[in-house]
Amino acid sequence: MNNDELKEVSHGKAAILGIQHLLAMYSGAVAVPLLIGVALKFNSTQMTYLVSIDIFMCGLATLLQLLRNRYFGIGLPVVLGCAIQAVEPLKMIGKQFSIGTMYGAIIVAGIFVFLIGGQFARIKKLFPPVVTGSLITVIGLTLIPIAVQNIGGGDAAAKTFGSLQNLLLGLITIVVILVIQVWGKGFISSIAILIGLVVGTITASFMGLVSTSPISEAAWFHIPQPFYFGAPQFEWSSSLTMIIIALVSMVESTGVFFALGSILDKKITSDDLKRGYRAEGLAVILGGIFNTFPYTTFSQNVGLLQLSGIKTKRPIYWSAVILMMMGLLPKIGAVATIIPTPVLGGAMLVMFAMISVQGMRMLFAVDFSDERNILIVALAVGMGLGVSVYPGIFQFLPKTAQLFLGNGIVVASITSVLLNIIFKGKDGLVE
Repeated sequence: MNNDELKEVSHGKAAILGIQHLLAMYSGAVAVPLLIGVALKFNSTQMTYLVSIDIFMCGLATLLQLLRNRYFGIGLPVVLGCAIQAVEPLKMIGKQFSIGTMYGAIIVAGIFVFLIGGQFARIKKLFPPVVTGSLITVIGLTLIPIAVQNIGGGDAAAKTFGSLQNLLLGLITIVVILVIQVWGKGFISSIAILIGLVVGTITASFMGLVSTSPISEAAWFHIPQPFYFGAPQFEWSSSLTMIIIALVSMVESTGVFFALGSILDKKITSDDLKRGYRAEGLAVILGGIFNTFPYTTFSQNVGLLQLSGIKTKRPIYWSAVILMMMGLLPKIGAVATIIPTPVLGGAMLVMFAMISVQGMRMLFAVDFSDERNILIVALAVGMGLGVSVYPGIFQFLPKTAQLFLGNGIVVASITSVLLNIIFKGKDGLVE
């Protein structure tokens, strides 16, 4: 890192950068409670609780990772949010058993993650540059279709999907971000994403596409309440399902940790990984207790670190605190919901593409005169992208296998790690 990136920014600037990080992850964070709440037919009061406590817990979970200590916390500038891969299994558990069973399974999964964090951290040696570079590239590439879908309007089945209005808003947001990033000076350049979101939203308001009703309808204050939906219930198959989802999240988080290490020029040790996994385990346990959902490290914000050039933790602390405030004050939380989906999509496209570029930069250090490395990267990227586009290819496999193999990032991890071991044996591992 250069000296500018090592400098700590003022609290005022850090707060603005924190809001930028918050907006980058907000739609992904609230999508999980909205999808599950609708599927389980929660009423408006329950949905209000679910979204508010989810936002609060995103902030608390992020703090657990930031506050590095002997036992937990990776201490990197990471943001945590709800694990989207948990949506379908949780909907299934909630419908087949009960809401209490759903939260009991989440608590069991959190305890499992916390307890195996130390053992799981030993997988570090399986991630040399050819593996981590491939994985980080795939993380970015698998997220890009989500950004493009959002630019189109979010719902690909909607009649307005891909309308000129949507495309124009996405394009305006991208252009503003690029202009600010390239020609902006100092701090202004580092908040290019935030400025793009603001300009895009203002433009959309002139088109009549912004509604402030979510703000007026939201409550002023909200208090987190343990076991809001009743006492947890424990059922073995539901718990096992959520443990599998937790393992998927751990593999995905591993890639994000290594991506952050690459951006910060910091070597990620087994001890770092152990603390990171344990912090996620605690966050998942608290999610079950306060009736929210499993939490995982968000890859969305990795690209934002690279783009802004501000790589200290202070902005993330602000992001965590503001998230908790938004959870306690739903009217404030509702402000972020008025950003139109195409505007978010435009910002996401820039950030997710930056993640891919970071992975490619890591691959520059790989010796491609060795054909084995070419094959590892080619198969990892090909398998990861292929599964992301067509996850249904595994529909005839057992449900457990589908939970693992339906995630392109996990498939890329498994493919690259296995090929590296098969082709190179012990020589392909890192110390």
